[in-house]
Amino acid sequence: MDVKRAWRFAAAAALGVLAGSASWAQDEAAGESSPQPAAVKPMPAEIMPRTPQSLLLDIKNTGAHLIAVGDRGAILVSNNGKDWAQVEVPVRAALTTVAFADPQHGWAAGHDAAILHTEDGGRTWKLQNFQPEIEKPVLSLLALDTQRALAVGAYGLMLETTDAGSTWNEVDTLGFNEDELHLNAIAKLNNGDLFIAGEQGLMAISTDAGASWQKQASPYDGSYFGVLPHGEKGALVFGLRGNVYLSDDARSGKWTQVQAGTVASMFGGAAVPGDGEVLVGLNGVIVTVAADGKVETLQSPAGTPLSGVLPYGDVLLAVGESGVQSIPLSRPLK
Repeated sequence: MDVKRAWRFAAAAALGVLAGSASWAQDEAAGESSPQPAAVKPMPAEIMPRTPQSLLLDIKNTGAHLIAVGDRGAILVSNNGKDWAQVEVPVRAALTTVAFADPQHGWAAGHDAAILHTEDGGRTWKLQNFQPEIEKPVLSLLALDTQRALAVGAYGLMLETTDAGSTWNEVDTLGFNEDELHLNAIAKLNNGDLFIAGEQGLMAISTDAGASWQKQASPYDGSYFGVLPHGEKGALVFGLRGNVYLSDDARSGKWTQVQAGTVASMFGGAAVPGDGEVLVGLNGVIVTVAADGKVETLQSPAGTPLSGVLPYGDVLLAVGESGVQSIPLSRPLK
């Protein structure tokens, strides 16, 4: 198990999330000599007052609202980054990722291969996929438009919908992932290429909107936990032990290591159009990579692991083990 999944599973277990996955659904008829496996049914998330201060794993700006997802099926909505309201969700599995095609249409996903969909900006959610029996959490989502999205995750999991989530079909990744390595992140680059980063230095790129994939040579053989678009056709990848690599042309296979100033693993990040990237990770470490190449390393006040981040005015909204944190910046990001 790589560090990202290890941390997520350890944090989730400590807070009881794993009790909400397939394990809780065992039939109580333990006295029977040969009990039949019980059908696993999703349980709705509980509305809890301290959810904004609890484990959250991803955060996005839809253009109309801020959405954060995390522990025990939590989905939170905010209009200002300060006040957060938890909405009703039909599943209690930990949600690791959220993505929107436009301000109204989006998906959230996570453990038990649960995938949820909203058509009203995150106010209400419908469960579209739930497969606890495969034991493969979804770790990253990419919404290509309101009809098509891709979900990737543990042990080579890749799911695709072309009908707004009415059906989710598994995509065969053997062409670039024979060993079924974890697919930790998927992103669309600014030239339209799709890029996957994963376990053991796995890199793959699609130049035809996901119809086919080509494995790329990697400058690092440890796990990558995220990928962000960079410039017109480049990418920035990040992962274990503060390893960050940058390419101005992701197809070229030429990568330059970014001296992040830390050995903390980087778990999440966000592109800042025209102004570089911001990364977050273990022990509350924050790394900003400016468009001119200048790197600044910061520390969140809480000092707890961070897994998602969003530049928002003159602050960073970061999520992780301590919930939503608003972290002042030395300079505003665009």
